[in-house]
Amino acid sequence: MTSLNTTTDPMRSVCAVVLGGGRGSRLMPLTHHRAKPAVALAGKYRLIDVPISNCIHSGIKKMFVVTQFSSVSLHRHIMQSYAFDHFSDGFIDILAAQQTQERLDWFQGTADAVRGSLRNITYLKSDAVLILSGDHLYRMNYRAMVEHHTRKGADITLAVCPVNRAAAPSMGLLRADQDGAVSAFREKPKAHELTEEYRAPAELCRRAGHTASEDLFLASMGIYVFKPEVLVELMTQTSQIDFGREVIPDALPRYKVHAYLHTGYWRDIGTIRDFFEANISLAQPDPPFRLYRPGWPFYTHTRSLAPCSVVHSTIVDSLLCEGSDIDGAEIADSVIGVRSQVKPGSRLREVVMLGADYFEGDRRDQDIAASREGMSPLGVGRDCQLERVILDKNVRLGDGVVIRAQPMEREVEEESYWIRDGVTVIRGNCHIPSRTVI
Repeated sequence: MTSLNTTTDPMRSVCAVVLGGGRGSRLMPLTHHRAKPAVALAGKYRLIDVPISNCIHSGIKKMFVVTQFSSVSLHRHIMQSYAFDHFSDGFIDILAAQQTQERLDWFQGTADAVRGSLRNITYLKSDAVLILSGDHLYRMNYRAMVEHHTRKGADITLAVCPVNRAAAPSMGLLRADQDGAVSAFREKPKAHELTEEYRAPAELCRRAGHTASEDLFLASMGIYVFKPEVLVELMTQTSQIDFGREVIPDALPRYKVHAYLHTGYWRDIGTIRDFFEANISLAQPDPPFRLYRPGWPFYTHTRSLAPCSVVHSTIVDSLLCEGSDIDGAEIADSVIGVRSQVKPGSRLREVVMLGADYFEGDRRDQDIAASREGMSPLGVGRDCQLERVILDKNVRLGDGVVIRAQPMEREVEEESYWIRDGVTVIRGNCHIPSRTVI
């Protein structure tokens, strides 16, 4: 690796930019009052914890988080969770969309968000800028990607992974040779546009653990490494607003673009179905992705909560988070978030509970108001039957509530719940009265 600006770890001269996401309409109603990266994961984490933890383990301690929509919850989580000591040069700065003398409008896309924050990003005089999305689930050593970027002498490096034909139309696809040099890029092509030129090269398939005969395409993961001067040129010489649709395709004739192959698990948490399936898969006996790996844990907000209490209950293939109280229930293939309460006689199958921000009794004014309005206590009441359900934060379900699995084609948007992709989502802070049937 070529010499960077520091005589110690070269990763100290790399800064990371984590994009806080747009409106998150495909994840509604989970993103109704929060940014996508602030959505809970596995009952105790937030999606933003994934790229930040990967950065810390990769030796990158200079991070910017660019936010815009419903970002209060995200800001609070970052401030509560991450702090570098005074003897380190590490930091996480939040760059919120703002009006300046140069611009009065909000960010219009991923590239425009970076353009609007460019002055802060380039102030560090870094040797490489790593751009990340805040709504993906994966584990990656960015050090290896930056070293690959430097070794190839690339101006831009894209992290890529092989995907099958069914997933390809929702991704940005690229054409690369066996060495990884990129010659074409197409954002979300139609199914009939999946031509041979975008097939993953046999050598890259082999390195990713696939056979050359598989019907695979190379997809961009939305993770980029830029030479700082190249990033500045691309951001200042054009008004393009999106990396995948505009910046990367237009950069190919002028710059050296390389692909870096990611061989591990990666999932875009972009829809309710993606979110639901990713969470449920974490609770399976042989999950495709494990939240803990020795030497590479995911960090999050530290809570002083008691261990989960399970009494007279049957729990199968599920994740139970601290502070939860499960009494006389049957739970299978589910994720039970922090401070969750499940009362006797209730049966939960494929349920993702995001938990609660407080215990019943901790916020006396709110509890009294809820009692006066005839609301049930926080959590799942007695004798409830729930299947394929997401319970957002601070939900109250009365006794005998029944929520059945829904047809994939059914779409419902009610005040207290939505149905999308065959999953019922109970909105945060909502109350479902006793004996309600959905």
